Amino acid sequence: MKKVLLLASGGLDSTTVGYQLAAAGVEVTPIFFDYGQHCVEIEWERVNEVLSPNMERPERFNISDIFRSSQSRLIREADLWTEEVKDDDLYIPYRTMLFFATAAARAQTVGVLDVYTGFINSNHAKEIDCSAAFMNGLDELTSSVGPVRFHSPFRYWSKAEVAVAAAELGVPIGRTYSCQAAAQFPCGACPNCVERLNALKETKLI
Repeated sequence: MKKVLLLASGGLDSTTVGYQLAAAGVEVTPIFFDYGQHCVEIEWERVNEVLSPNMERPERFNISDIFRSSQSRLIREADLWTEEVKDDDLYIPYRTMLFFATAAARAQTVGVLDVYTGFINSNHAKEIDCSAAFMNGLDELTSSVGPVRFHSPFRYWSKAEVAVAAAELGVPIGRTYSCQAAAQFPCGACPNCVERLNALKETKLI
């Protein structure tokens, strides 16, 4: 049976990739990164709840010291009643590159050669490291470094296309969590929440 690592966050995209892999009979080891995000505990709770029961339980890795003192609103939660949060406030430099490098190191350490992610071709402000172009360039870089290969099956997909696939696979969409601005409940206004709500409306899932 093929073995892979999955970067899992408890959000819709990575959870759907996990369901696809499990349905294909792939042995999946999910890994979850605590990078100091203010919503880390609810993400950890949800990633344990929403992943397919036909895969291993997720491993949690703490890399939060890297972003200590970051002023990003992904790290330092805003008071949404009194503070305005702009798209640029949510950017964390090199976060995705760090995820990929850390996942590759973990994969090769445990003898796995394939790492899957749920990244889609994001249009969010400042999220240049979540674009298809960035991931394509990263493929070229890693191919000359080691044997681990990355797979981002949704890199050219829209959120609506992911939502349709999730519904077909039986993903518990309502329990996935990917809010950027609030640590306990979806704010409904951050880029992730807006993109998700628009996708669910477009596909008539809400």
